[in-house]
Amino acid sequence: MRAAIASAGLAACLLAPISAQALEPQPLIFSAWTDRLEYRAQDGKNGFLWDGTAWLGKDRNKAWLRTEGEVAGGKVEDAEAQLLWSHAIAPFWDFQTGIRQDFGTGPDRTHGVIGFEGLAPGWWEVTAAMFVSQKGDVTARAEAEYDMLITQRLILQPRIEINVAMQDIPALDTGIGLSDYALDLRLRYKITQEVAPYIGVSWTRKVGDTADYARLAGEKPGSLAFVTGVRLQY
Repeated sequence: MRAAIASAGLAACLLAPISAQALEPQPLIFSAWTDRLEYRAQDGKNGFLWDGTAWLGKDRNKAWLRTEGEVAGGKVEDAEAQLLWSHAIAPFWDFQTGIRQDFGTGPDRTHGVIGFEGLAPGWWEVTAAMFVSQKGDVTARAEAEYDMLITQRLILQPRIEINVAMQDIPALDTGIGLSDYALDLRLRYKITQEVAPYIGVSWTRKVGDTADYARLAGEKPGSLAFVTGVRLQY
């Protein structure tokens, strides 16, 4: 919501008449936050997860850096970093494009990225992107989350993430179609504007051919994790 609200004001510049004030030099703005920095307790595979974002830019154009990943058994798994150019195209909505680099225990791959981020009706924060790797693999991801204010400091946040592959990718143990999804629920308490610890649960499930790959590897296609962490605004 921070990025979407910021972009809303920025995108409004697209619709507003040009004025002398609009032609004044605009300062560079920087923002950074960690949505999820948590310990995850799950059956036989406890670990840590991070999910952070930073951007630098002006009203309508910004450079974004995103990174997320997991650490389990002392090893980094399923990690990535994205470097994006973001342009406000409408109130509350940004168009984004750039590159994504995967790293960790899986194959290192580089992807082109194209997507959108914004605030959907009902105040759901939505991010959707398509990725094309140097191997020609095409995948897509959509995420949505919503802040339900119980009080001004106590916030319940449901979150949904789905991943889709346009073809079988055996090297990544991923099958065509909907490959996996995650349903999360976190309850956080905002101590200050910058620090908000939370607890919650996260259910992840692999489906279709991706679930078959997991079973062949001796893994369960679904898992439930109890999480505790902190959300930080820098």
